[in-house]
Amino acid sequence: MSKQLITNQINTTDLIKKLLNNISQEREREIIARRFGLFDRKETLEQIGEMLGITRERVRQLEKTVTLKLKLVTEEGKIPDFLLFIDNLTSVLTQYGDILKINDISDKLYKTQDKTEQSRIMFLALMSSKMIVLNENDNYYNSIALKSTFTDKKLLNAIDNIVNVIQKKGSPVSINDLIKLTNNSDSKQLESLANISKKIAYLNKYWGLTKWPTVNPRNIRDKIYVILKENNNHMHFNEIASAIKKSDFKRKNVTTQAIHNELIKDKRFVLVGRGIYALTEWGYQKGTVADIITKILQDANEPLHRDEIVKRVLKDRFVKETTILLNLQGKSQFKRVAKATYSLAKN
Repeated sequence: MSKQLITNQINTTDLIKKLLNNISQEREREIIARRFGLFDRKETLEQIGEMLGITRERVRQLEKTVTLKLKLVTEEGKIPDFLLFIDNLTSVLTQYGDILKINDISDKLYKTQDKTEQSRIMFLALMSSKMIVLNENDNYYNSIALKSTFTDKKLLNAIDNIVNVIQKKGSPVSINDLIKLTNNSDSKQLESLANISKKIAYLNKYWGLTKWPTVNPRNIRDKIYVILKENNNHMHFNEIASAIKKSDFKRKNVTTQAIHNELIKDKRFVLVGRGIYALTEWGYQKGTVADIITKILQDANEPLHRDEIVKRVLKDRFVKETTILLNLQGKSQFKRVAKATYSLAKN
């Protein structure tokens, strides 16, 4: 957005008042203000009807009639501030593929996440013949798009298509993946569309379904998993705790002890050294050093030199060589059968 548009931002409170002044009846102005949350929280048809002493259906009829009147007022172009506001809004939308979630719009226009401000922006967009307003429901967040690019159907299809291709892929995707999967080269538009869907989550430059912990970690265990997965290597639990505190997770003020406790409980993680953990999916096996030696000798089905045993154990455990040798020499399940060569002791 240009510097001129920033310095000529429109005060939405004043603009809303100017717009509502075109409605002569106080009751009708009250209905619009309350229904769309223009100065306070939004209210239902029942709440407004009870306050005004009229039926729910009558409130709905008046709302429809008044909004049509206000749209005619804006189309006549008699409110210069409204035209400038729409120009500003259009300028923001065109930079992001002609579509944006209301949270992003309010941030880019007014540097705020205030819900009342967002309600005013949504209402003003609804009054314009240039805008499509997508109201929040179970599947989508409040959003605004340009009619020059989208129709209502085209907009919903574009969002749902992103959900479908991610679901079909079965794993989180990058923006380059989305470009290929959707045949849409407009990366800004793809990002905006993906952010509107409640079925999609975003983390570490990847989009995935909200039910996937890799992009939408809901608890400490999921966050640990994401940190290890991103690091792509084993980590000490203190390192994991530090990484979580530095992350972009919404809730990251967890204690090191809590993290250590979750590492012990979850089967996705395996202890591979003193306080060091890795992901089970990387091929690491659970168990003590003695358990690993036993498995190595079982798989070999023959005696092995201690150097070979040490070499193989160190692929699974990050321990000192002396720890491995002490287990070989001190555990009854292992038997020396030749010089520095061991096998499993027979029961």
